[in-house]
Amino acid sequence: MTIYTGRGDEGLTDLRDRSRVSKTNVRIEAYGVVDEANSLIGRARPTGYDDVDDWLAGVQNHLHIIQAEFSMPEADDPSIEAAHVEAIEGWIDTADEELEPLTEFILPGGGDSGAALHHARSVTRRAERRAVELANSEPINAEALVYLNRLSDALFTFARLVNARDEIPEESPSY
Repeated sequence: MTIYTGRGDEGLTDLRDRSRVSKTNVRIEAYGVVDEANSLIGRARPTGYDDVDDWLAGVQNHLHIIQAEFSMPEADDPSIEAAHVEAIEGWIDTADEELEPLTEFILPGGGDSGAALHHARSVTRRAERRAVELANSEPINAEALVYLNRLSDALFTFARLVNARDEIPEESPSY
């Protein structure tokens, strides 16, 4: 079997139910940006910190579930559930306990993993916007929207944590 099929040569792609839609379809854009965020998270791993790497591995699996959900209009499984959101909230809380409280905005950046996580965060925000756009035109699992919203907070926190552990100071914007 080859990786190329030629089925997308005319601007159409398959959904999970084998129906064909334009590659510019809002559904394709939504799960495509989730895929992009997932790839950026993969770029940040390994961070050098087992706890963060474990959290990111969990996130990548959760994002794969969201991609599967978005690729199939009426699929029941797999599905992002409240337990996935609760897990990510727990990871945020654990990471936040180690950090100094924020008193002002910070610029995204830092070391390789920290900067990559900030980049993934900004793409996750775009994924959330695309998911909202999809939800405005078709029913989707509301937990997926909650998860993407919470994920951007998690990636911000994880970026701060990795940078702090790497002893890379946060920079604030100068106005």
